[in-house]
Amino acid sequence: MFEALSERLAGVFSPLGNKGRLTEKDVDEALREIRKALLEADVNFRVAREFVAKIKEQALTDEVMKSLTPGQQVVKITNDVLVEILGGDAKHLETGPTSPSTVLVTGLNGSGKTTTAAKLAGHLKKAGDSPLLIGADLHRPAAIEQLQALGQQIGVEVYEEGSSGETTNVARNGLKRAKELKASWAIVDTAGRFQIDTELMKELEEVKKAIDPSETLLVVDAMAGQDAVNTAAEFHERIGITGLVLSKLDGDARGGAALSIVSVTGVPIKFIGVGESLDALEPFHPDRLASRILGMGDMLTLIEKTRDAYDQSQITDLEEKIKKATFDLNDFLVQLQQVKKMGGIGQIMDMVPGMSSLKSKVGDQDVGEDHIIGVEAIIYSMTPQERLRPEIINGSRRSRIAQGSGRSPQAVNQLLNQFKQTRKMMRLMNSKSGMRNLMKMLG
Repeated sequence: MFEALSERLAGVFSPLGNKGRLTEKDVDEALREIRKALLEADVNFRVAREFVAKIKEQALTDEVMKSLTPGQQVVKITNDVLVEILGGDAKHLETGPTSPSTVLVTGLNGSGKTTTAAKLAGHLKKAGDSPLLIGADLHRPAAIEQLQALGQQIGVEVYEEGSSGETTNVARNGLKRAKELKASWAIVDTAGRFQIDTELMKELEEVKKAIDPSETLLVVDAMAGQDAVNTAAEFHERIGITGLVLSKLDGDARGGAALSIVSVTGVPIKFIGVGESLDALEPFHPDRLASRILGMGDMLTLIEKTRDAYDQSQITDLEEKIKKATFDLNDFLVQLQQVKKMGGIGQIMDMVPGMSSLKSKVGDQDVGEDHIIGVEAIIYSMTPQERLRPEIINGSRRSRIAQGSGRSPQAVNQLLNQFKQTRKMMRLMNSKSGMRNLMKMLG
């Protein structure tokens, strides 16, 4: 996430950290590079200009210039300004005066609107709410079927009337159904459209008027850069949106949309999509993203993800296995699957202070879907005894496992070496009480 921008900014701040005192020339040179980095990241020109101006205003004070750590002071100022342009405090979903609260989900074709509606329903259900999905996209072929399939995956009911009805009536009837079910949220998925499509925009206006939603969310593709910003501005002018969802943010190496869209539109980002899985939707925290951009990590999100991936009994069981040196290949497979559940090693490294710069050397492919499938195939081709005691695997056993898994003997060797390194690290963590510290972090 924003790897290119993060690397550029790290290159700007690193020389400043080595200076005992800063001159106005030092600050001007750094700001010039920051401005270039922002523009290369496809940040709106006006936003980039205002961003640099705010940093300069605060950096050229006597307090900063005469500080014993002026470089750190400039980084802190940059962080604060980043948080400001990203929206300041986190903005949560607004509830309506009566139940259910209604969310109208809009967006362009291909923005990930329908998937986002399902992700949002799953997010609310996980938080203890009872959402209902309403299929009001009557224009795209198979849109209703897609929403039904997604709803089934997350265990959320979908209200639909097929594709032959009238959009406003479907939305209105769906809201009635939500009241009958005593649902706490009704999430209305609408047809994707282009903002220049007058007929479809008028339809959207009518739907909004009919159901009076507490939230009107626009889903935009983060990788579209300034096109996403322009789309948001036009939608807001036409129908009045209350919040933004940036989809595909995990694939955005630049960050132009995220860093521009709030300042340009005045509309807060409420959620970000960070992966394809249905649980890959996060509430947006400007301070956390700013910290990631500056390479300072995001430990709060990491802790939350760890809580979701592991329960206390799993942590306790793992600690005992490490203590007793009984950590085996079955446990190794479980840990890989949990890492995958947390978003992959790349996302985890983004959240660990100082580790984002090393991500390119590791790569998500190390724990990607294909890798997990390969590991599963190899481990499931082993006997129970081999999984418990991998040291007994010799040449003939290795050949049998490779043949049974459809993988090469080299792949089997690679897995065994990875396991050995992991077990060694686990033992080291135990010797330093690393697991207990993790448990304390998790509360």
